[in-house]
Amino acid sequence: MPSHVIDMIMLQNNFGTAEMRQVWSDENRLQKHLDVEAALALAEAEVGLIPAEAAETIAAKAKVELMNIHEIAQEVQKVKHSLMPTLKALQKLCGAEHGEWVHYGATTQDIVDTGMMLQLKEAHRIIVRDLRAVAREMARLAREYRDTPIAGRSHGVQGLPTTFGFKIAVLLDEVIRHLDRLREAESRVFTGVLAGGVGTYASFGPLGPEVERLTMKRLGLQAPNICWHSSRDRSAEYAGLLGMISGTLGKMGNELYNLMRTELDEVEEPFTSGKIGSSTMPHKRNPAALEGLASLTKPIRYNAALVQESMIVEHERDAMSWRGEWIAIPESCIYLAAQLASAKNILAGLVVKPENMLRNLNMLGGLLLSERVMFVLAKPMGKQTAHEVVYELCMKSVEEGIPFRDVLMADERVREAVGKEELENLMDPSAYLGSAPQIVDRVLAAAEASGWLQEAEPQ
Repeated sequence: MPSHVIDMIMLQNNFGTAEMRQVWSDENRLQKHLDVEAALALAEAEVGLIPAEAAETIAAKAKVELMNIHEIAQEVQKVKHSLMPTLKALQKLCGAEHGEWVHYGATTQDIVDTGMMLQLKEAHRIIVRDLRAVAREMARLAREYRDTPIAGRSHGVQGLPTTFGFKIAVLLDEVIRHLDRLREAESRVFTGVLAGGVGTYASFGPLGPEVERLTMKRLGLQAPNICWHSSRDRSAEYAGLLGMISGTLGKMGNELYNLMRTELDEVEEPFTSGKIGSSTMPHKRNPAALEGLASLTKPIRYNAALVQESMIVEHERDAMSWRGEWIAIPESCIYLAAQLASAKNILAGLVVKPENMLRNLNMLGGLLLSERVMFVLAKPMGKQTAHEVVYELCMKSVEEGIPFRDVLMADERVREAVGKEELENLMDPSAYLGSAPQIVDRVLAAAEASGWLQEAEPQ
């Protein structure tokens, strides 16, 4: 009976996807352990360490569908060992003669660590695929709203005009960097290990390094320079990357959540007929998807910290640190899969409201353009003097509730420097966007050049 949100029938699709849950399922975990045992046996036969017929039998029988996973689970509870019941089940399937060669020379952590890397590599493909889809949606929005003015806010308060495309381009550039990081990490992270009890290949004899190399080649993993039972930086690196990606998605969710506030109403998450915002307030159209997107960042970030804790290992290996990865890495991948799916859907159906963005730009009666006015006045007055004058007039506008343009036109110092028509032009927020549209173009060009926006995998 499920007792975790990942697996609860009523909640699981808010916290993960069926595809990613399958990657981290009992059945797939067991199959990956069997895949390692099969590859090990075939590699050992290749170098003459075990009989070829035994290796072929082991490889043929290393199939999860041939085993009773519930019986294995019961035996794990009985013997207090996570792998021995699997080995016993495989040995039995292979028969008395060939079964004796199962797991020859390996230790439990060899199989479990390498199996985890096979699962993580599967998860990685899903993450990269879905993050690229998110990047494509971001690129579309950045391009479409390249020139759409919106209030740029600092410290929660309106500062200067920018464009909605610029806001999205900031996120897009971040996502492209994450995709680069994921690609760069592949050669380091996706590395298996088969080194025996304390990592010295003692049980394999001089053939150990070659057995490990051949096994990893069959599994599509890198072979390490040295045993990494006690070196958990690979897991920590990947968990950290998941945390960073999740941080970007959570930031996006939080930003759009705030822009969806009734008082701002600049965007709205996709709404479908029948969607209910409140059990008591029928009018509500809540940012449920955005809240869900942002909410999953915290557990992923905390899981990254848990995996970093696993880097503190006693001697050549221990299970105290190791088991933290069993908790944190599957959870993080599953939560991130939910975030990626949600982010793609939100961006694809996002309702953008340029008219409300313009309304909010004009909310301060021209105060948003104080910097622009200051720099125009700086030519005849000097910058510091112009700042003092404009500051004085801004405070008068705010404290007395007088429109900023009226305060400006009533001031003799301003009238001497700027004509009425020029002052009116200075109050147009769409004319003070700096290089925002051109920067959007630059980000889009870089994203296109990276290859990540293509449907096909970049080489």
